[in-house]
Amino acid sequence: MAKELRQKLGSMEYDGLITGLNPPVRVDGGTIAKLEAATVLKRGTLLGKSEDGLLSVYDGTGTPDCILCDDTEVGTAEDVPVDVYVAGCFDPEKVAVGDGYTITQADKDKLRTYSIVFKAATPAP
Repeated sequence: MAKELRQKLGSMEYDGLITGLNPPVRVDGGTIAKLEAATVLKRGTLLGKSEDGLLSVYDGTGTPDCILCDDTEVGTAEDVPVDVYVAGCFDPEKVAVGDGYTITQADKDKLRTYSIVFKAATPAP
C-alpha cells in the first residue's frame, strides 16, 4: 500500500500564466459556444460571456468573464463544456484575446470585480 501512496500521477510544465497566490485561483465550469470554423483555443484565452450565458473568445464584445484552463478543441456542431479560471492572478502577456483586440483598463477593472487580476511575472534572479 505504501508504494501506491508514492506513485507519480502526472507532471506539468510551468507556463507562467499564473503569477501570484492572491487572489487565490478558483476554477469553475462554463460552456463555449460552437464556432463557424473548428479551432483549438489555447490555455490562457480570455473568454467573454454573452447574454445567453455562452462563452467565446473575448474581443471587446459581451462581458469579459473568465480565463480558459486548458487547450480546448471547439467544433462547429456543439457547444463545448470547459474548465475556466474565475479568480486568480495572471500574467497579462500570457493571456490571449481575439485577433486585433487589446485588453483595456476597463476590461481589467471589470475582471477585478470577479477577482481576476493581472500582474507580470517577476524574472528569476
